[in-house]
Amino acid sequence: MIVQRHLQQASHHSVSRRALLGGLVSAGSALALGGCAGLGATGARYDASSLSVDSTLLVATTRKPVNGARAKPWFGPERATSMTVARAKLVAPDESRLSLASVGLGSWRLDRIDATADAADLATQAGGGDVLIYVHGFKQTFETAVLDGAYLSDAIKFRGRTMVFAWPSKAGLFDYAYDRDSAMWSRDDFERVLSALVSAPSAGRVHIVAHSMGTMLTLESLRQLYARYGDTVTGKIGAVVFAAPDIDMDVFSSAIQRIGPLAGKITVIASTNDRALALSGQLAGGMTRVGAAEKAAIARLGVRVVDASQEGWGIINHDLFLSNAEVQQVIRRSIDGTAA
Repeated sequence: MIVQRHLQQASHHSVSRRALLGGLVSAGSALALGGCAGLGATGARYDASSLSVDSTLLVATTRKPVNGARAKPWFGPERATSMTVARAKLVAPDESRLSLASVGLGSWRLDRIDATADAADLATQAGGGDVLIYVHGFKQTFETAVLDGAYLSDAIKFRGRTMVFAWPSKAGLFDYAYDRDSAMWSRDDFERVLSALVSAPSAGRVHIVAHSMGTMLTLESLRQLYARYGDTVTGKIGAVVFAAPDIDMDVFSSAIQRIGPLAGKITVIASTNDRALALSGQLAGGMTRVGAAEKAAIARLGVRVVDASQEGWGIINHDLFLSNAEVQQVIRRSIDGTAA
């Protein structure tokens, strides 16, 4: 099947792919994202990301460790009996004049994983500032999820602690059902992560960027979080960005009605020419996914919408939050707009 062949090629995350995305972002930084409401708004500008100073990010994962997570691949596709909280030590791209990073083709590397504590200690690990949590999507290894989170945080120059929530994915094109069930299975643990962060008196705001299948996990966890804390949690949650959400429109609508004012925190980045979501919709019985729906249909649900359909020049157009500089600026402005 031609669509599946292209999907397999374009969805295969690797170091070389992230390097290519870095080049695309640099080359495309002057492009404008036309037809998107609110894209002309300005926000605070940061000079550099926190990762450029301390190349360590937090990890919370429901994946089963491999050989004690002492070496690559660290965590595999199996579901663990308990969540692991750890620090991922990264090697930043070489910014020297003759390096690939100097022309936008550098790549982060994962050096080691250091287990820290349980979810109850996350607020201490995160410090007192804002936290950005990246939740990956379908067909991801642990390593690619961590590196994509680092790449995104650095690209938007996030000032604060970055965390990746890594749920079990088999990273295979034909393992959609396993990945979907694993994502949903992880929602209680992700709620534990959010609860630990928002309940700490000294903690800053929690910003979330979730991609594809990870958006369903995130939405369900937010629903559970709101059921526990009610409106008191609103001030602790900052921007919630759903990039190419792989969620049934009816399910999304129902959940949005159950999370109260948290719905107003959500920004959906959609693209009607997202081929991966078109295939996902076929697998789901022909039901349109939120990330591939028309802008007006999504906006009627009371969330902010960015239509990135004109930005996708490739076959798949499913990871524009990594490959398009203007889409990344949308994420930055969403976070800036929630600053106290």
